[in-house]
Amino acid sequence: MKQILLTVLCCYFSTLLFAQTKTAPIAPAVPNITVKGTIIDSAVNKPMGYVTVALQDAATKAPVKSTLAKDDGSFELKAPEGKTYQLVAVFIGYATKTIPVKLTGNTFNAGRILLSASSKQLKEVTVTAVRPVMKQEVDRLSYDVQADPESKSITALDMIRKVPLLSVDGNDAIKLRGNDNYKILINGKESAMMAKNPSDVLKSMPAANIEKIEVITTPPAKYDAEGLAGIINIITKKNADQGYNVSINTGYNSVYGERANVNLTVKQGKFGFSGYAGYNYRPLRTLSFENMTTFFKPQSTDPQSTLSQTGTRGNSGKNLYGSGELSYEVDTLNLITGMFDFYNGKSNSQNYQVTTQRDSADAVTQFYRLFNNGTGEFKGSDVGLNYQLGFKKNKEQLLTVSYKYNYNNNLQTSEATKGNDFSGEGVPKDYRQYNNSGSKQHAFQLDYIQPSKILTVEAGGKVTLRNNYSQFNTDVKSDVDNEYHADTAQVNNFTYKQNIYGVYNSYSVKLTKWAFKGGMRLEHTTVNANFAIGKPVVNQDYDNFVPSVSVQRSLKSSSLTLGFTQRIQRPGIYQLNPYTDNSNPQYRNVGNPNLKAAVTNNFELGYSNFAKGSINLSTNYSFANNTVQNLASVDTATGVTTTTYANVGSNKNWGFDLNVNYPITSKLNVNINSELLFVWLKGYYNGSLFSNSGKQGHIFTYTTYKFNGGYRAGLNIGYDSRYVLLQGKDNYFFFSSISGSKTMFKEKLSLSLNVNNPFKKFNKLDFYTKAMALKLTPPITTFIAPLM
Repeated sequence: MKQILLTVLCCYFSTLLFAQTKTAPIAPAVPNITVKGTIIDSAVNKPMGYVTVALQDAATKAPVKSTLAKDDGSFELKAPEGKTYQLVAVFIGYATKTIPVKLTGNTFNAGRILLSASSKQLKEVTVTAVRPVMKQEVDRLSYDVQADPESKSITALDMIRKVPLLSVDGNDAIKLRGNDNYKILINGKESAMMAKNPSDVLKSMPAANIEKIEVITTPPAKYDAEGLAGIINIITKKNADQGYNVSINTGYNSVYGERANVNLTVKQGKFGFSGYAGYNYRPLRTLSFENMTTFFKPQSTDPQSTLSQTGTRGNSGKNLYGSGELSYEVDTLNLITGMFDFYNGKSNSQNYQVTTQRDSADAVTQFYRLFNNGTGEFKGSDVGLNYQLGFKKNKEQLLTVSYKYNYNNNLQTSEATKGNDFSGEGVPKDYRQYNNSGSKQHAFQLDYIQPSKILTVEAGGKVTLRNNYSQFNTDVKSDVDNEYHADTAQVNNFTYKQNIYGVYNSYSVKLTKWAFKGGMRLEHTTVNANFAIGKPVVNQDYDNFVPSVSVQRSLKSSSLTLGFTQRIQRPGIYQLNPYTDNSNPQYRNVGNPNLKAAVTNNFELGYSNFAKGSINLSTNYSFANNTVQNLASVDTATGVTTTTYANVGSNKNWGFDLNVNYPITSKLNVNINSELLFVWLKGYYNGSLFSNSGKQGHIFTYTTYKFNGGYRAGLNIGYDSRYVLLQGKDNYFFFSSISGSKTMFKEKLSLSLNVNNPFKKFNKLDFYTKAMALKLTPPITTFIAPLM
């Protein structure tokens, strides 16, 4: 009955559209042209039936032929040769689509014609329903960035704070359920822009670039198993309409500096392009800091000695990034897509520090000043090619073959010079450091999906070939000839080849009130690492069987979800790199090339209600053994603290998350994103047992009010607690901001002002670490490092 009524309405409105002009009779002798294609709903990417499709004379706009699309969205029209035509698709509640007809011979195949929902119907009825910001699916939560009115005025990093299960700490590091081990994807793929420090890119990228952000805590078997906490998938904004669309976003931040971004989409016939590029310049900003290490005697509370540092740290830099995707629709069944990403970031650092060491009698045993200037350049790029094949019987049945090359390189140089006023033994000599590290990766993937109304089957495989590398050296200035000479202990060439071979199979069942998704992924990993000089070869070979199960029960206006999966933590080059960073000689950082993969088990239960606004409640429990932890040890003879990574101990987490997006009135809206996490850590390192436990979490609130005339004001308040570490706790962080915006020219132009962290100068970032002593038994050294 609904289909009959819809057919009558469509025919009625198409008759009104073309009733004023009569069609001229077609002479039998004139040959016909054929115009065909398929109508697709752009929101759900599915065919649309009963859409009115008509051919018009391009010059006079006079109608020539019209028809209704079939159930599968397909249509075919015939018209006489000799005229220039345009194709018009009309459907109630959707924006009218007009496409120029470009013939190949006597045929024009328009391919997939995407219709998008219109905000108006019949010119009299305006849709006023609020577009939901949150959506709960069987295996993920998605945040609709475009439905957030503040997306036009803030950066992508600020938008991350609003997304459920995500948080941003005082160092702008992104956490997923309190964990920094996860995967960030751009449009479902790894990206060079997110390889080193995603926060740098997201600070300079406007939130308006993003369509939605998915938090996938139970990733299906199709995705790689890497990332203990799950996957953050950032889907960028695209426009599939014919023609072109350009948007420009600029801004200035008193801390992050100036930024600019341009977004371009073009669609002409079978060719389409979408992409964006951005730039950010961060001026030099300096902050004061203080480090303190206290060495305790065994079985005594009297300090044996202390080491303190004061000084300033500053850095500046600029970032340039871009992404593009070019598509060619061969026909309705064949699609070729090419993509590229690139990122280039340059930085300059200036550090000044005063180091003082005292004995138990408070007498100065060592004193020196150190000036350290450094430069850094990170380059990354991706190039990919996809071929997608559809099938005539079911156009949603797809076979995809893809290849992607990923490259990133990080070049770091520094030069340290001590002041003339120094005293005591062990004062570092002037030195220079160089480190060139990075990764090259080839990925080959095959994916097949066979959907139906109830059961969807997916299968495929992937081969990932990685080559991580690090070349480093340190030159020390000699007191004999006043020249720099290589430190043989700090010269090497490290390569780490990691190959991953994976296959997967998954099944999705969708019933009226139930949805099930389950699958399995088998991955085989080989590792071959070696040094050019001296150190032993590292060889590893292991298999991982990774299951994933998700269940969703739909209620009247809410749903329940239940999920379980396993995830793998494979160390990356920044954890493996054996280069010793001596930017601060008293607090060194070095990687560990002997790290092994760790596996975690994740369970979660969630409840979502969308009756008015959205409310999401969830609890999760995860446990893992042999996890990679950041550890510090202290040499009591020199007072040097060395931080590295190691596979130690067990990690257990039990968390609770609450996200509320509630419209109190039609103009006043409140968003709350909060989390409480209980953490238990325990592990052995160099024969010593470390254990720690406690609570951590965050809360972020955003309140917005919409005034008449296109004005909008917002207030953000957030708090990020100390995070529990194996050897201590890191800093807490308080965040606040005030924003205002004004839209003009039918929302084509938006002006905004944001005041972030006006009370930042009162914030204190501090870290507490209880480290082992290398030359003191028992190891009960405490290391405290406050940072302003």
